[in-house]
Amino acid sequence: MSVLFLSHPRFWDHDAGRGHPERPTRLDAVRRGAERAGVSEALVPVEPRAATPEELGAVHPAAYVAAIEQFCATGGGNLDPDTHVGIHSSEAARLAAGAGLDAIERLDAGEADAAFCAVRPPGHHALPARAMGFCLFNNVAVAAATLANRGERVLVVDYDAHHGNGTQEAFYDDPRVTYVSFHEWPLYPGTGSLDETGGHEARGTTINVPLPAGATGDVYLRGIDDLVDPFVESWRPTWVLVSAGFDAHRRDPLTGLELTSADFGDLTARLVSLAPPGRRLVFLEGGYDLEGVADSAGATLAALLGERFRPEPPSSGGPGDHVVDAAALSRRDLNIEPGTADER
Repeated sequence: MSVLFLSHPRFWDHDAGRGHPERPTRLDAVRRGAERAGVSEALVPVEPRAATPEELGAVHPAAYVAAIEQFCATGGGNLDPDTHVGIHSSEAARLAAGAGLDAIERLDAGEADAAFCAVRPPGHHALPARAMGFCLFNNVAVAAATLANRGERVLVVDYDAHHGNGTQEAFYDDPRVTYVSFHEWPLYPGTGSLDETGGHEARGTTINVPLPAGATGDVYLRGIDDLVDPFVESWRPTWVLVSAGFDAHRRDPLTGLELTSADFGDLTARLVSLAPPGRRLVFLEGGYDLEGVADSAGATLAALLGERFRPEPPSSGGPGDHVVDAAALSRRDLNIEPGTADER
């Protein structure tokens, strides 16, 4: 097994604001995690190219892209109360979005079995025409839309503790992309309820699992068993993309979930098994306790390589089974039948 590791020095230049939790040392923590897991030598380092405005246009209108670039070029500032940018932030954001596109090209060429994009700023809160939640461009959505536009069936699974409202909005009416989110509820940004299941033309291709504080890894795995696996069995995605937010870790200062680093390794292993080698792509999203990020990233990278790294045991016994039950019942009540690929 081989894994591309895409990162770039410019990611350290993105200015999220003084004292901001989304800080450059998060990327240092990811690299430290790879060293702890003993997988650094197995990773194939890549400095990604920047996404072009036309490529960003798969998700973001040209006027929005131009406005972000102009705002940064004139010195930056606050785009919203949570999202601050500096003069280099637009370049970093285009590189972050380009990392997924670069990874797809390299995976298509057979250079590796999977890819991990260690990028910042993160992306899953970025709406098509609005920056929010630390995010400027939606990295995973740009990659998913690019794949869908060439005829792929794309499964995006997001286990960041915060709901990926931007990714959901990008594909809510698009039956080519299925979006699954496991997230804490209630929590920022306030979206991701059970009844958000997709628009009229894509009913059932959005699956939200809004979990209570204290939820543990066994609940996530049961959600995969009861919700994701049955859908995948019929729909058969050709690519799996993962929004890997490590802020569901029990040490994270912004959330109340109780996952451990071992849980992230187990989740990643299960999810990437849903697509063949060479069609597996993981993006760094949140995660704000540096030790939690290091161990969780190490476990995730090891899982991508078919190995196990467990600096702490997996978690179990927390609440949330009732949410998985409710989500499964909701899908039965809607009479959702994924159908074959040709019918979608």
